[in-house]
Amino acid sequence: MGFPIDRPRRLRQREVFRRMVRETVVGVDDLIYPLFAVHGTGVAREVASMPGVFQYSVDRLVKEAAEVAALGIPAVILFGIPRVKDAAGSEASDDDGIIPRAVRALKDQVPDLAVITDVCLCEYTDHGHCGLVKDGVVQNDPTVERLVAEALAHARAGADMVAPSDMMDGRVGAIRRALDDAGFPDTPIMAYAAKYASGFYGPFRDAAQSTPQFGDRRGYQMDPANADEAIREVALDLEEGADIVMVKPAMPYLDIIRRVKDAFRRPLAAYQVSGEYAMLKAAARAGWLDEPRVAMESLTAIKRAGADLIITYYAKEAAGWLRRR
Repeated sequence: MGFPIDRPRRLRQREVFRRMVRETVVGVDDLIYPLFAVHGTGVAREVASMPGVFQYSVDRLVKEAAEVAALGIPAVILFGIPRVKDAAGSEASDDDGIIPRAVRALKDQVPDLAVITDVCLCEYTDHGHCGLVKDGVVQNDPTVERLVAEALAHARAGADMVAPSDMMDGRVGAIRRALDDAGFPDTPIMAYAAKYASGFYGPFRDAAQSTPQFGDRRGYQMDPANADEAIREVALDLEEGADIVMVKPAMPYLDIIRRVKDAFRRPLAAYQVSGEYAMLKAAARAGWLDEPRVAMESLTAIKRAGADLIITYYAKEAAGWLRRR
């Protein structure tokens, strides 16, 4: 065998060359940081299954958001835990509910930070499902009406973007029409378009206190075995007016991220969910993994697959690692 003409290792020998030819780069502008808001004052309650993630009262939430903004992270996504949960998720659409209160405080005190709000009922219902339940079944159209009311409450409070995560049919179009009619035509929608009925959501349900009290969510979230269905779901949400579409979870569904990006070439978010984060945290704390290295490797994989934006509990740490790099 003759001397190889093409030696790829030539451009791997020095860090400067590796940086120059790097195909995928994760930057701080790619990151969205999830935050959990609760009622009260002075509350910063760590979620046991998600080290470093806290439930914050609004006063502490504002301080946390200021740190996020100082790191250059452009946006947060808010999840709320109400004072009282009921079958209708009543606080979800209350103009004085936890999310509108948090939005107003953030827009007043950290105005340059983009505030995205999760639009769903699971945090607010006493049964833990993402919609109104009748005879043990989540009802689609009545739930959409509640989601519209919730999205309008968030928009009135000043949310920069709303993100319906419920997976009810037709909710993006209904929210879009309602926002337009109410004078919010410029409020974008980031749709959880391909949200799978995943086992990776467990720690989030601890944080949001939203574990279903009966059954599961397979009747409205997607079957993990299905890929073609994801393309259909994304197409429907785009037709209904979604400005950004999302795949959730991220790492177990990199193939879906790639297929969605190739099919639509529209702004695409991916959610590195609580279970993904918790696994890396646990392995790192056990000394089995180099946390900064594997966390950034996982974020790079999500970006390489086609995501433009990554919702991740690692956003603050990743921003610090990127700055030091």
